[in-house]
Amino acid sequence: MSLKDNIIGLLIIFIWGFNFVVIAWGVKDLPPLLMGAERFLLVAVLGSLFVKKPSIPWKWMAFYALTLCFGQFAFLFSAIAFGMPAGLASLVLQSQAVFTLIFSALFLKESIKLYQVITIVCAGIGLWLIGVTGVQSDMTGIGFALTIAAAIAWAAGNIVNRVINQRGYQANLGLVVWSSWVAFIPFLIASYLVEGPETIVASIINIQLNSMLVILYLAFAASILGYSLWSYLLTHYPAGQVAPLTLGVPVVGIICASVFLQEVISQQQFLGIFCVMLGLAVNALGNRWHRKLNAKKV
Repeated sequence: MSLKDNIIGLLIIFIWGFNFVVIAWGVKDLPPLLMGAERFLLVAVLGSLFVKKPSIPWKWMAFYALTLCFGQFAFLFSAIAFGMPAGLASLVLQSQAVFTLIFSALFLKESIKLYQVITIVCAGIGLWLIGVTGVQSDMTGIGFALTIAAAIAWAAGNIVNRVINQRGYQANLGLVVWSSWVAFIPFLIASYLVEGPETIVASIINIQLNSMLVILYLAFAASILGYSLWSYLLTHYPAGQVAPLTLGVPVVGIICASVFLQEVISQQQFLGIFCVMLGLAVNALGNRWHRKLNAKKV
């Protein structure tokens, strides 16, 4: 990568890593499901002004919106609201890579390779080590479970994303923007049913500047700007070269949570973090090694 594109990659890592701190700030003053509705409404409104609707059938945009947008962030926002530390959330959410491997084998009939088995084992041990520390730390069991649910929803969205690409459509920023119109609806319905109309009205009437800045960051920085830059890198470099950048997101998330939220990680959680990161690294590098070996055979 050029120096400029390396800087862009670092900017993406920081935007998405710091995003977890912003979410933690947001759920202090806003109901999590309403915050999700406001985020995706703003993404849809702002993005639609500059990004044209992709030639993807609404059915597939709806599947994408319900899994990767609504499912992932409804669980993630609720997890942090229910006591999941932001730093650990940024790491545990990356277990989506493991669930994606499993779903790919189950639903797309893709074979699981040796390095992927190592990934699943390492990440599974790491998640177990983190999960059993809830009693001795500030992490709650429900927060951890909801974060795992968010990772599962993200993985389901990845499968939808692959199917969209396999059908000849481009799953790019246009999909992120226009599927937000769909994601806004279940967020609003869920907020109405779970958080109640009185809470919705009171939150909107009494919204503070810091809450508006949170929603703006989630919509513009984390969604529109982040995915725009990500799409730019993917169009200029192989996916195998760009994808490993996401390994830096939980590192930034944990550091930012420590600095801005004074979160403390226990020794056992650090061990779990190491195991998960090791598994993710094996998955990222293993794919590259596997391709090189196949190329040599040919």
